[in-house]
Amino acid sequence: MARIRVSAERTIPAPAEAVYALLADYRDGHPSILPPAFSDFAVLEGGSGAGTRIRFKLTLGSRTQETEGIVAEPETGRVLTETYPRDNSVTTFTVDPEGDASRLRIETTWDSRPGFAGLVGRFLAPRLLKPLYRDELDRIEAWARQRSGQEPLASSGPR
Repeated sequence: MARIRVSAERTIPAPAEAVYALLADYRDGHPSILPPAFSDFAVLEGGSGAGTRIRFKLTLGSRTQETEGIVAEPETGRVLTETYPRDNSVTTFTVDPEGDASRLRIETTWDSRPGFAGLVGRFLAPRLLKPLYRDELDRIEAWARQRSGQEPLASSGPR
């Protein structure tokens, strides 16, 4: 079985600590930067960082799937993971300082299914997830610019 990896990254104009705190706050921060493809987001347990359990629906293409995830902090303050046992996937948020800014990488990995379904997944998933990650990075960048009083970029979506 092949491991599939899809990622996107960007420099965010905010300190790494602030970006990480936004992502680790599953009650208010994280839900505020999710693209519309995510719906019915709920915290089932915890709410901040490791040990948090979440549930949401994700619509990609014309398919909506409900999933539950468990949050871990393999490197507190730098790496946050969401593990989804149902489909054996992991989404990792890695935040590294870059002076007064930070470099944020969002990456999801999972095992490809065998046969035709796996082939379709290996072809379609990156084409569906990359725009979703770019949208999320746009929203995080807009949050950072609003936080610092800077004007959002034109590509950051609606104000």
